[in-house]
Amino acid sequence: MPNFKAEALSDFIRRIFEAAGVPTEDAATVAGSLVGSNLRGHDSHGVMRVPQYVEFLEKGNYRVDVDLRVESETPALMVCDGQWGLGQVQAHRLVGLILPKAREVGLAAGLARDLGHVGRLGEYAERATDVGMVMLATVNNCGAGQRVAPPGGLGPRLGTNPLCIGAPTSTDSLVLDFGTSVAAEGKVRVHHINQTPTPEGWLLDAEGHPTTDPGVLYEHPPGSIMPMGGAQTYKGFGLALLLDLLAGGLTGGRSSHPSAGPVRGNNLVVVVFDPSRLGLAEHLRDESSTLTSYVRATPRLPGVESITLPGDPERRTLAERSRTGIPLAAAHWERLTELATRLSVATISSEA
Repeated sequence: MPNFKAEALSDFIRRIFEAAGVPTEDAATVAGSLVGSNLRGHDSHGVMRVPQYVEFLEKGNYRVDVDLRVESETPALMVCDGQWGLGQVQAHRLVGLILPKAREVGLAAGLARDLGHVGRLGEYAERATDVGMVMLATVNNCGAGQRVAPPGGLGPRLGTNPLCIGAPTSTDSLVLDFGTSVAAEGKVRVHHINQTPTPEGWLLDAEGHPTTDPGVLYEHPPGSIMPMGGAQTYKGFGLALLLDLLAGGLTGGRSSHPSAGPVRGNNLVVVVFDPSRLGLAEHLRDESSTLTSYVRATPRLPGVESITLPGDPERRTLAERSRTGIPLAAAHWERLTELATRLSVATISSEA
C-alpha cells in the first residue's frame, strides 16, 4: 500500500485540479480539504473523490469561477445559490459569511443549494470552534443519491444525510460528525473500489437480504444501506428524513423525489451560535471542562484504554498520519495516477 506525506499529496492533487481548469486558489482549497479528510481517517471523503470531481468538471456538472450567489439576506440569515461550484470552495465561502453574522447577533444560519460535494462537515465545524463558536450543520444530496430504505421497505428513498455538531471547549473541541445510516456511501464505495466485502450489518440487497457485497449498492435495482439505530432503525431513518426535508426545503433546493437524477452534490444548512455574544463563553468552557472530565473518568471495561469522545479519533489519526504519512489503497492510487497521466501532471513517489 503506497504511503504519502500530506504536503506532497496536497500539491499533487492541487496540480491535478489546476490541469482540469480549476483556479489555483480554489484547487488548493479542494486539495487541502480532501487530504485533510485522509489525514483524519475519513478516507471516504478524501482523495478517492478526485476522479469523480474531475469527471464532473469535464462534463460541466461542476463549474469553476462562479460566485456563491446571495439570493436573500437578513442580519441573521442568508440563502445562497451555489451554482454548482466546487463544494468545498462554496461551503467555505458560506461559512465565511455566516461567522461574522453570528458574532454580531449571537445566532446566524446559512443555507445554500446546488453545491458540489462539500466533503467532511467536521471541517467547517472546526473552523467555527477554532474561534469559540458552536456549529450545527447538515447536507442532503439535492434529492439524488438515494441509498437508504425505510424500515420494512425494499427500495432506497433517502441519502445518508449527515449531522454535524461542533462545540469549543477549554481544551480540544468536541466535533460530532456522523451519517444517519450505518455507514456513509463513500465508505461502501471504498470497499467497492478495493473489491473487499463490507462489514456485516451495513447493507441489504434489492430483496432485503443482508449482504456484505458492496456492489449491490450500484446495481439495478439497487440495494440499500441500513439506517443507524440497530434494532431501532426508525430513529436513524426518522432523523435522516427530517434532515433531508430541512436541507431541501430551507435552501430552495430539492429533497428526495421520484425523478431524481444521478448524485451530483449537496444542499447545505449551517447554524452558528456565538456564546461570547450571549455572555456565556466562559460558562460554556467551564461546563465543557466539567462534563468532558467527568465522562473521561468513567470506570472502564477490561481492555479499554480510554474513553473516546467526539473528535478524539480524528485527532489521533491526524497525529499518526502527520508523522507516518497517508496510506492509500493500491486501487485508489492507480486511478489517481491514470488521471494524472491523462492530464499530463507529474506524479509523486510513495514514501513507503
